[in-house]
Amino acid sequence: MSDVHAISSDVAFSPAVKAIQTRKGSRDGYAEMEAHGGFRTAIDENLAAFLASANSFYLATASADGQPYIQHRGGPAGFIKILDKSTIAFADYAGNRQFITQGNLSENPKAYIFVMDYAHRRRVKLWGEARVVEDDLALTRSLMPQGYRARPEQAILFKVEAWDTNCPQHIPQKFDAADVAAALATRDARIAELEAELAALKGQSAPASAG
Repeated sequence: MSDVHAISSDVAFSPAVKAIQTRKGSRDGYAEMEAHGGFRTAIDENLAAFLASANSFYLATASADGQPYIQHRGGPAGFIKILDKSTIAFADYAGNRQFITQGNLSENPKAYIFVMDYAHRRRVKLWGEARVVEDDLALTRSLMPQGYRARPEQAILFKVEAWDTNCPQHIPQKFDAADVAAALATRDARIAELEAELAALKGQSAPASAG
């Protein structure tokens, strides 16, 4: 069962966190943010676009006794689906069959998603609750990216309770191999085009041979 928070950011800012913020001097700034409603709660157009472009994220869960676990989830851009203003979903592919995430969610629905965009140095954090749907084949099929070679076992639905962004400080800039390959192919094609133009110009300016 979800906890009831007076302010959406209370999902992260527990009394212990707020006490440390007070001691270290950041509480007033976050109190101002809380006065304006705290973290965002609805999936808006910006978040939807960010998630639609993601090909990777980390899903954190915990067992009933609080033992944390983080697992990577990936797929082609668009594998994260928006079902409504507060729900995202994705197909859960067959893996190493440890089922730690599913076991944790069976006894503790609290979950957290962390999405990184290294190329643009952006990151998004989402708090909420997740559940595994094993008995809805139509739903699982609808969440599968077209043509993606993976075997879906089930679906996972994530109900967003709050979300926030982080500053880009300390995020190293990295690029996907496919994006780098595409950029290099474009560069190489342009180089070949310029070399052809240069060769044509040299041919036009070469002196005519004596008769």
